[in-house]
Amino acid sequence: MNIRYAVIGTGALGGYYGGKLARVGKDVHFLFRSDFEYVRENGLQVDSVNGDFWLKEINAYRKSEDMPFSDVILVCLKTTTNHLLPELLKPLLHAGSIVIMLQNGLGVEEDLSARMPELSIAGGLAFICSNKIGPGHIQHLDLGKLILGSYKDCEPEILKMVVNDFLEAGIPSEMAPDLNLARWQKLAWNIPFSGMTVVLNNDTEQLMTNESTRILCREIILEVIAAANACGASLSELLADKMIDMTRMMKPYAPSMKLDFDFRRPMEIEYIYSKPIQIAREAGFEMKKVAMLEKQLLFIQESW
Repeated sequence: MNIRYAVIGTGALGGYYGGKLARVGKDVHFLFRSDFEYVRENGLQVDSVNGDFWLKEINAYRKSEDMPFSDVILVCLKTTTNHLLPELLKPLLHAGSIVIMLQNGLGVEEDLSARMPELSIAGGLAFICSNKIGPGHIQHLDLGKLILGSYKDCEPEILKMVVNDFLEAGIPSEMAPDLNLARWQKLAWNIPFSGMTVVLNNDTEQLMTNESTRILCREIILEVIAAANACGASLSELLADKMIDMTRMMKPYAPSMKLDFDFRRPMEIEYIYSKPIQIAREAGFEMKKVAMLEKQLLFIQESW
């Protein structure tokens, strides 16, 4: 079976992962917003630590109504626009379509399933440092691993085929036996580093160079791990030191939330902070440090 892919949101994630698939000849169709005209005329440029490439001609669309039915739909939008998903997805769906929520945070699959209960839904976690730096121009700085897991009514064989397509495209990929566990693991990095880079207006290198902020980031990671365990995810506290060490070795990086802050765009506070805090509280655990960070981010955003 040759899978037809649709990429909804061709930014830092969609442009990189979709671009890598298209580069090795996969059938990929990209939804653009502001970049449509530019990409139609100039193609998609990806600058990557693993080798730059340029896709001169790609299947670019301004509206999902103009796109073909797709077997696998990669949702790479920021979660701040998830209210648009029913309208965007419906023209792409056939009876066997799978929607993969390649987004940060907790609860994105649940909320989409509540809006569109007939959907087959999977989740995707991208462990990557990448940014959109211009029209049709993606910069991949470091990492890139992709983890996929079923949420509802997904044929395991189809997801395995998707993983194999990504592997063929040169992207380290694997199946997650427990999607909830994988989401909490990703949050253990996203929660401290996304928020702290905004609140302190700096990048990951500065957070790791300064002893006080390095200690605080580790304490927040440990709190996320404790919340995950209260919610049945079973994460080891050893993950905290592993993530600190990984971040110290990374190239200096401004997470997507920091870029949203810099450009005064809505930040993904709901799914990265508010939802995990709520879910942990319902399980009997209070994320006190994370709740403080959430309130600081809300204050910053409401002050614009």
